Amino acid sequence: MKTLLKEISKCTVCSEHLALGPRPVLAASKRSKIVVIGQAPGTVVHASGVPWEDKSGDNLRKWMDIDKETFYDTEKIALIPMGFCYPGKGKTGDLAPRKECGPLWHPSLMQKMEEVKMILLVGKYAQDYYLQKTAKKNLTETVKNYRSYLPKYLPLPHPSPRNNIWQAKNEWFKAEVLPELKLIVQDVLR
Repeated sequence: MKTLLKEISKCTVCSEHLALGPRPVLAASKRSKIVVIGQAPGTVVHASGVPWEDKSGDNLRKWMDIDKETFYDTEKIALIPMGFCYPGKGKTGDLAPRKECGPLWHPSLMQKMEEVKMILLVGKYAQDYYLQKTAKKNLTETVKNYRSYLPKYLPLPHPSPRNNIWQAKNEWFKAEVLPELKLIVQDVLR
């Protein structure tokens, strides 16, 4: 695993497409129990090199009901985005994660993590990649049907503050999905 992580940290496969240049950001261990698969680092994470070290990360930790120490313990939680580097700015926000990372690195990473009990698919990019044809017509329907993906996967919306409107429109998420997520996280980390 250490060799693989070192190899990923030196990746420059899509550097010509990255406005801020390559800086792969992820954290994992062969003993990770939960894998959080997100989208791609934003500018704050690109600058710090620490995955989920932003408001989205704060929200995700609240959803999971865990502290930073637990969240950043790779023996417990792996943090792997679909695109490892900041993809750049688009018209309405950050660009989509680069498509090279998933097929290039995810299979090797998943193979090395021998003790994974749960994979959290955070956002549509992770859900489309991992659920493929079993993903529903949109993120809302996929998350609403989260039980059909258990025990291996649990799909979630992105915890960005930009998604507060989505959460307000979909109160079932807070009432049904988050309590289940907290129970699963507690059970796996026990």
